[in-house]
Amino acid sequence: MRHGSIPGARGRVRPLSLLHDPVLREPCRDVTDFGSELAALVEDLFATMYATQGVGLAANQIGVPLRVFVYDCPDDEDVRHLGHVVNPRLMEADGVVIRGPEGCLSLPGLEAGTERYDHAVVEGFTVTGEPVTVHGTGFFARCLQHECDHLEGTVYADHLSGWRHRRLMRQIERASWRR
Repeated sequence: MRHGSIPGARGRVRPLSLLHDPVLREPCRDVTDFGSELAALVEDLFATMYATQGVGLAANQIGVPLRVFVYDCPDDEDVRHLGHVVNPRLMEADGVVIRGPEGCLSLPGLEAGTERYDHAVVEGFTVTGEPVTVHGTGFFARCLQHECDHLEGTVYADHLSGWRHRRLMRQIERASWRR
């Protein structure tokens, strides 16, 4: 990705992996090749995220089981955070636990009150292999935790229990994309 270019402008929109797709349930592999294929993947992730009006997207959500995610997400002060992380590791998730609405492009049209910490720190690399540390608060911290979960084979529904979990499972069974 060239400096100053619009993320995703040269990418192609790829089909989303939906909840029943096995690629969403397996831990992703570390990226070992920081070449042109990775750069193209990041471009495709941005293009797909924007086309589907998401705020974050992990590589396994487009069927690629590699540890990469992109984001264009506001925090609670409406500050925009834009970037990507290769081989991310969630280093900190702390602060206050807040239950807030959470959705997922792999469970289209659905959301549920999900508990997340209001502070998160992710370390990883850029598409060119430079170390990067991303700090998030509020909604952006939720996004970082959500995307890191994806790369471990977890979706937000896995954090739910009781009636919230039962209600979401009923909604999934009735969802048009489930057929």
